[in-house]
Amino acid sequence: MSAAILPSPARIPPVWLLPIFSSFSRNALKLFYRLTISGERVPRRGPVLLVANHPNSLLDPGMVVAVARRPVRFLAKAPLFDMAVIGWLTKGAGAIPVYRQQDQAQVGPTAQNDDTFRAVWAALAEGAAVGIFPEGTSHSEPSLVPLKTGAARIALGAALRTGGAFPLVPVGLSFRAKETFRSDAVAVVGDAVAWDDLAGTSPDDRDAVRELTRRIDESLHEVTVNLERWDDRPLVEMAEAVYAAELPVEAAADARVARQVEAAEGLARVRAEGRPEWRRVARDVAAHGRVLRVLGLTPAELKASPRADAAIGWTGRQIAFFGLGAPVAALGILVYWIPYRLTGILERRQVEYRDVRATFKLLVGGLFHLLWTIAVATVVGWRFGWVAGLCTLFALPLAGFVALRVTEGWAEATAQARRFFLRTRRRAELDELRARQADLARRLHTLWEEVRV
Repeated sequence: MSAAILPSPARIPPVWLLPIFSSFSRNALKLFYRLTISGERVPRRGPVLLVANHPNSLLDPGMVVAVARRPVRFLAKAPLFDMAVIGWLTKGAGAIPVYRQQDQAQVGPTAQNDDTFRAVWAALAEGAAVGIFPEGTSHSEPSLVPLKTGAARIALGAALRTGGAFPLVPVGLSFRAKETFRSDAVAVVGDAVAWDDLAGTSPDDRDAVRELTRRIDESLHEVTVNLERWDDRPLVEMAEAVYAAELPVEAAADARVARQVEAAEGLARVRAEGRPEWRRVARDVAAHGRVLRVLGLTPAELKASPRADAAIGWTGRQIAFFGLGAPVAALGILVYWIPYRLTGILERRQVEYRDVRATFKLLVGGLFHLLWTIAVATVVGWRFGWVAGLCTLFALPLAGFVALRVTEGWAEATAQARRFFLRTRRRAELDELRARQADLARRLHTLWEEVRV
């Protein structure tokens, strides 16, 4: 990073992390979550402004970088730069400080944001990718909060330096249980915002800034599921799952999120209009979901039919997998039980807000596991020689990874076995449920078609 993109040499951060941040983030997040990346491709070269929702604190920049597959510089609130570990990482990732009004007494006047804008404009003019969270702060609300105008001002100001519009790409981040290790996470890259007609307008033009902010907000709503309240999420997810199981739809993650977006919007609309039919459909979908949860089935699994040859092949694969992996997994579980439990205990005691729990677990837990590995390897080396210690240093993380795969495989294997025997022993009951699910899908399709009109 050249000094030309920063307002003064004194503010040049050591960007040691920026070149490796993309690969590191992708691997770390795939370890912590069951991460799926879907949608459009982010341009690999040239200026790009990535705008994303902000539900998960410092893990959100990592998600955006994992999506981009290229170095990305972020705007970050100025207080982060003064925190011990987080500030070191923030500076190392080449972040540019933003001085918010509420931080003025702590870090200085917001007038310094003029320097921030000049720095970001210059970075984009040099062909960099820049990431920003237009909501302005991380949160745990069920929907997007009103966007700030900073992203629009950055785009308009940079366009005067790049000679026209450049890709302004929305990224939607969704988490099934964002604070939970190995839960599902999805990053969806949407279609670039159309703003050629606004390029060339001054970033001080309020009408242009307002219009571009509206378009950014619209693009983010297309890749994020926005609920009126968190209680609606199980209903929306079950309705989409029933629809997808029974009707021909795309299976990709971005298509699934798009259906959930449509379901959430449709739910809000029919609720506001007071339509009586939505209450009946919602009640029946919720009841169907409760039955499936008791049975341990998803709508897609209910739709599928059991096959004996598939079950035999599956059984053989499980025996081979667990026979080879179980001893190594047992070692990994035994070795890493202490740092794993310690991370959970400290997170419950030290972290107040839900949107920073995963950040704490990944950063602090990762550090604990690293230090524990080094400590165990050191003890082994002291007792049995440096070769044994070096082998331990490399073998323990591998054992931990195998433990993770085996424990997850075991949970899925037992669930599959249970589902197979359930489908073979309770055929009449499941046939009735299948018929009910098919009828629900038809009713949902009819209702959504009416809502679209």
